[in-house]
Amino acid sequence: MSFGALLCILAVSPVNSTGTGNEAKEIGVVNASTALVVRDTATTKEITKSAAAMLAEEALDLYNVMNLKKVGLSIKAFEYALKGYKNLVECGKVMKNEVLSICDFSQSSRRKRFYVIDMAEKKVLINTWVAHGRNSGGEYARSFSNSPESHKSSLGFYVTRYTYYGSHGLALKIEGLEKSFNDKADERNIVIHGSNYVGDNFLSRSPINGRSFGCPALPQKETGKVIETIKDGSCLFIYHPSKNYIQKSKVLNG
Repeated sequence: MSFGALLCILAVSPVNSTGTGNEAKEIGVVNASTALVVRDTATTKEITKSAAAMLAEEALDLYNVMNLKKVGLSIKAFEYALKGYKNLVECGKVMKNEVLSICDFSQSSRRKRFYVIDMAEKKVLINTWVAHGRNSGGEYARSFSNSPESHKSSLGFYVTRYTYYGSHGLALKIEGLEKSFNDKADERNIVIHGSNYVGDNFLSRSPINGRSFGCPALPQKETGKVIETIKDGSCLFIYHPSKNYIQKSKVLNG
């Protein structure tokens, strides 16, 4: 059993202990070869720490193989994205697991901060611009919300759903998976769509890209390719190094 699967089990399985002294319930086995049994909270923390170290090593290896530094993605953004992606795949929330998309709102809106990554082939498929919500900030996104009419971006993990045609043309529904952070995406009509206020043409006459009502809006000319690549059940992560999110996200922290 993988560490990700163990964490899924620990997240949903209550621990009931009885007796005194050193007595404790056995609540899980890491794998058959080591027969390592989780017996108490301290041991659980040790296993979690070990899993975190392994994840950090895997993230760094992939980061270097895919040369993500060259395209501007930070190692921290990728490590958090990889952790949540793996946890969601293990728990069956993400079915189209060959693709991982990352929107890195720690970067300037002038930068190409939207990444579509082929996890099987270990390469970046698409790197383009993306807008943040108009009330999240100017050049940099600094404030986030899950509230309707906030016109702010919402952080966290999403799963892509179906396409439709709306006022912006082709658009993609995304489902927010994190309560209090992005689970009102549908109510807010937060979707991926194209726009004429993001991209190189807009930047040629403006110091920063335009902003949306909270949607991760893409350059119109690239929207079709992006949506076709990530639709129908892939993982999307909208990142910012906000302590409130990093510390409280259940997808990241199990």
